[in-house]
This record gives sequence, C-alpha cells and structure tokens, in this order.
Amino acid sequence: MASQDWFDKDFYKILGVSKDVTPAELKKTYRTLARTYHPDSNPGDAAAEAKFKEISEAHSVLADPEQRKEYDAVRAMGGGARFTAGGAGQHGGFEDVFGGMFGNAGRGQQYTFQQSGEFDDLLGGVFGTGRFGQTSGGFRGYGGPTRGRDVTATTTIDFVTATKGDTITLQASDGRPIKVKIPAGVADGQKIKLRGKGQPSPDGGEAGDIVLTVTVRKHPVFERDGLNLRVTVPVTFAEAALGATIEVPTLGGDPVKLRVAPGTPSGRVLRVKGRGVSTAKGTGDLLVVVQVAVPSRLSKDAEAALEAFTAALPHENPRDELLAKARG
Repeated sequence: MASQDWFDKDFYKILGVSKDVTPAELKKTYRTLARTYHPDSNPGDAAAEAKFKEISEAHSVLADPEQRKEYDAVRAMGGGARFTAGGAGQHGGFEDVFGGMFGNAGRGQQYTFQQSGEFDDLLGGVFGTGRFGQTSGGFRGYGGPTRGRDVTATTTIDFVTATKGDTITLQASDGRPIKVKIPAGVADGQKIKLRGKGQPSPDGGEAGDIVLTVTVRKHPVFERDGLNLRVTVPVTFAEAALGATIEVPTLGGDPVKLRVAPGTPSGRVLRVKGRGVSTAKGTGDLLVVVQVAVPSRLSKDAEAALEAFTAALPHENPRDELLAKARG
C-alpha cells in the first residue's frame, strides 16, 4: 500500500466500526459486508466491486494486529496530513510526521539521505513495502497477492464413467480445454474441486479453483447403493419354488451364474461378492433383487395344471399373520 493511503483512508469508517472494535466483531462485520458487495452477488456492478475492494483493503489491515497497530500510529501522528515540501520557516509537514515516528522533536531536526535506496528502505520499513513505490501484491499492494476467483460449473456423465472413473475434457468459458479426472465411485450431485483452474489472479497471485458439480445419468438396469450395485432380476414361479441357477448381468462385464434356492420369495436379495463399485476405499457387491414373474396368459392345459397344484397345497392363507398384526 502507498504510504499516502494510510493518511487518506479511514478504514474504521469504511467498515462502519469503532476504533476499539474487537477482532471477533471486526470479522463478523467484514463477512456481512463481503457477502453484500461480493462481485459474484453483484455481476456487472462496478460500484459494488469497487466497494468490495475497499472493504477488503480495510479488513486486511485491521485484521492483522501488527498492521493495525502501525496504521493507528500513523493515523494518530499524521492527523490526516499530507506530505508537504516544507521550506524556510515552515513546520508540521514531513518533519513533524517523521519526527514523531522516530522519537525526535521534529522541528529543527535534519534528515539526510545520501542515496535514494536509503529513503526507499526507510519508508519500506515503516509502511510494510520492500521499496518505496513498490508493493507486495494484493489490492493496492497490501495483504499479499490477490487470489483469483473461484468458478462454479456442472457436467453430466454416464453411469459407467461415474462408477469406474475416467478422464474427461471440459471447455472453460474462455474456450480453453480443461482435463478433469473423474474418480471411480463419484456420486450424483458430488462436487469435485479443480485447484488452480479458476480465474487467474489480477496481480500474480494464486489462481482460483473450479468447483464442478457432477450429475450422473441413470442406468436402465443398475442403481447405486453406496459402493454396491443393485439390479432386479425376474425369475419364474417354478424357479423360485423349485430352485434354479440363473444368469445375472454385471456392469461392463459378462453375466455371472447365481443359485436361487428352492422357496425363494419375491423381493429376496442375493449377493454377488466383489461385483460392485471399486474405489480406493474398497469394493462393493452386486445386490440381486429377486422378482417372481407372473405370466399374463395361461393355456388351458396350464390353467388345469395350476388348479390341480393349488388343490394339492395346504389350505392356508398367507395373509393371516399380516391381518392379525394390522388388527393389533
């Protein structure tokens, strides 16, 4: 920051706080103002952006105990005065300010700088800059270089990519291609942070990030259940009643054989180990939900055979227990 700014700007007034404001109160006030004037909340509003820079500058100084102490001292001694050329019989300008800083009476004191470097270094030490007129980065050179703004984005990927992972290429708003590594097992709605891929810093600082929200297309057969995959597989009444070995699909692989035990009811979940989502945190299973398929039409012979089968069964109502529980 240029030294003149410390004389000209009342950072307490800019933030609307008193000079004895506590760090906690200062932080709370700054956050409220930052949310109000942040460029993301006021797109295209040059006045809001200027106000945001102004309050950020004020907060960067007052939030640092050493800088705040230095600022208060300069303001107290300078009284808002500007540097003046001075002259014979004139007092109060340059001499009074620096006399107060270095414990001298000020008037009548002589300061001789033999080389321009000495003058630069002196002001650099007082005002926190390496050389007078040179800044340390950030808004108007104070508080370090300004970090670039973060950017939010969304992308839609297919189910297989989300499950197995892949590297995809996206196009930024400025046309540049950005490669994104999609980790295996990414979930619908999950956010991926791409460090350093956001807006560049205006003064040579760190670039912002891209926060990418992932939307996953539904699969016609499989569903995610954590690290497990879930699939519903139909079986015939005879297969469920008598038992059978059936084939079930796997994601991106060949079908596997699975044994259905005799008397398996509809809705029972069978498990195929290790055929779910594989990530660094572990590998899930394939959960097979058995669904007994009922034929929509029967031939006369089939109807007769089914009626004979029903007559041979015990005369039990499978809903008796359910009805009893419902009655309490």
